[in-house]
Amino acid sequence: MQNRNNYGILGVGSCLPEKVFTNHDWEKLVDTTDEWITKRTGISERRILEKEQPTHELGIKAAKMALEDAGLTAEDLDLIIVATETPDYLSPSMSCLIQKGIGAKKAAAFDLNAACSGFIYSMTVAGQFIKTGVYKYVLVIGCEGLSKVMDWKDRNTCVLFGDGAGAAVLGPVEEGYGVLNTYLGAAGDLGHNLTIPCCFITEEDIAKRPNENKRVLWMDGSEVFKFAVKIMEQCTRQVLEEIGMSLDDIKLIVPHQANIRILESATKRLGVENEKVFSNLHKYGNISSASIPVALNETYREGKIAKGDNLVFVGFGGGLTWGAAVVKWSK
Repeated sequence: MQNRNNYGILGVGSCLPEKVFTNHDWEKLVDTTDEWITKRTGISERRILEKEQPTHELGIKAAKMALEDAGLTAEDLDLIIVATETPDYLSPSMSCLIQKGIGAKKAAAFDLNAACSGFIYSMTVAGQFIKTGVYKYVLVIGCEGLSKVMDWKDRNTCVLFGDGAGAAVLGPVEEGYGVLNTYLGAAGDLGHNLTIPCCFITEEDIAKRPNENKRVLWMDGSEVFKFAVKIMEQCTRQVLEEIGMSLDDIKLIVPHQANIRILESATKRLGVENEKVFSNLHKYGNISSASIPVALNETYREGKIAKGDNLVFVGFGGGLTWGAAVVKWSK
């Protein structure tokens, strides 16, 4: 029996650009090597949008896959939330562009920016609409085109990022299943460590940035690393402890895919075996808010999870933000 107090994931989907950009491709553009990138990041290749390809096209394809998996149509949707830090426009929103692209005419739509934590933030917001009975079916999409905001001359950041979209349809599930708990947080005082300027930033702030191209992604890698390792352990434990669960109860942790050293360090601090922490980082790089839903779709399609398995999603990102969710898989 379905109960709106129990909301969960009804369908998942993802879409990656066709263009594969390998470490050897980067060797031709910046002073780096495949060995250097692989050793420090764990990334071998990533997917990159074509120059004139809009990012929301990926979101449309991921959304259609998730709807098909859920056995629903676009007309069934009540709300679309798109997590993104790289929208194609400030207005119209990515959610409105995707609403048009899939024909979800009755759905409300808005974007949410919590950077790489955006998918978990969006899931949490969607859950409030479902649990209160305002909406029944909500489409959540992480959709990013980070290649469009990279400094292609900065070898410390350009090799990390890729493009992609992952989607999930959320709605009522049977009692005892679905999203059991979420935990969100932010540290705005650390936000200066990872920034992407927009048209509203002051020229004085722009002038302080070290990049030759002043309107690109910039990151203090060492500071973000320290923050990420600490917060991944902290919020994973917190989201479980709040509902009386432990890591022993979890089948799989699906984390934000940022850097292999972050994942390995966090795994060690949590004291779990490597097989319990899923990673597809080597294939796609860091795709921000899309990384968790893309990874989730991959684990599901490959049969790595089954109905009744307990999962943890955990992410961190610009803002700085963090989030975690415990999900009892209902499919």
